[in-house]
Amino acid sequence: MKSAPIAAEVATNERPSKSQRKREMTALQDLGVALVRLSTDQLACMDLPENLRDAIGQARRITDHEGRRRQLQYVGRLMRGADAEAIQRALAAATGGSREAAELLHRCERWRDRLIDDDAALTELLSSHPAIDAQPLRATIRAARRERDLGMAPKHARELYRALHALLRGSPGTTNA
Repeated sequence: MKSAPIAAEVATNERPSKSQRKREMTALQDLGVALVRLSTDQLACMDLPENLRDAIGQARRITDHEGRRRQLQYVGRLMRGADAEAIQRALAAATGGSREAAELLHRCERWRDRLIDDDAALTELLSSHPAIDAQPLRATIRAARRERDLGMAPKHARELYRALHALLRGSPGTTNA
């Protein structure tokens, strides 16, 4: 009778406990839920296995509560075969959870504010990024200034931010804005 507890003790040291496996599976399912909540553009930028991408697309289309729950469990099961750490890093970058994404957000905000407040800032931006088409950027800056002066909603300021984000996302953080 004494050999049974020893055998059970040896078995627990070789593999994770059932509770630990369940925590890991729940974490993968939560990661899958976060992927389902991403926008289509954010999801398109991520490198995911095709079957996982299809399952996420199906989960987005399902409106029935129980059907969606089962589909999310399926997404979690598919996550077991994927590189969860790489997906987690890509998710953090896509949602702004990484330090680099936060730095980029702040750089874009500083550039946007400088461009709206100062005419010389556009010249500096164009000299550091010569491939920019200046004409639409100037029009957006003028519209953002008009919005600010009239106290309107910052529609064009947000558009300017998005343009700066797309521009600065690929460039290194060497600009001094």
